[in-house]
Amino acid sequence: MTLDTVVEDIRDEARARAEDIREDAEAEADEIIEAAEADAERIREERLDEAERTIEQEREQELSSAKLEAKQERLAARRDVLSDVRDRVEEELADLDGDRRRELTETLLEGALADFEDESVEVYGSADDQELLADLCADRDATVAGEIDCLGGVVVESDTSRVRVNNTFDSVLEEVWDDELKQLSERLFDQ
Repeated sequence: MTLDTVVEDIRDEARARAEDIREDAEAEADEIIEAAEADAERIREERLDEAERTIEQEREQELSSAKLEAKQERLAARRDVLSDVRDRVEEELADLDGDRRRELTETLLEGALADFEDESVEVYGSADDQELLADLCADRDATVAGEIDCLGGVVVESDTSRVRVNNTFDSVLEEVWDDELKQLSERLFDQ
């Protein structure tokens, strides 16, 4: 073996070893690239899923918020309608006159007087009803004592029994309104 042959063998062996190292490095690089691409794909899928979940949550929140807002607007509109109805009823009660007003006021006075046993009572009513009240009290053990702010009807009280009966149109309306509000609402809004 000559020195050139030995050098050539060493070179061949070094080239073979270098080729093996290069192939191993390329294989390792391919594995690293494949792993990185797989990680990137997994991360992309996770981010897409997360984005879809976020979008769905936001969509649900917006829908829920819109439903709540619509419900609040519907309730506000119903309150406004009921308030208008109440105002119109109050106006009609305040505008009652003649025999109908007399009849209702007398019925309310009789109802209030029933709570007092042979006691002298004082009767209060609206400023517009003072003459009517004086006429109704003339045949009873009752005295018109003054005015109160009301739509009509009477407030009757006695010092001896310390009892006060509020039979005004306002109080009757309040009681009927509270008792019938649900049915009124159902009739108006077809629930």
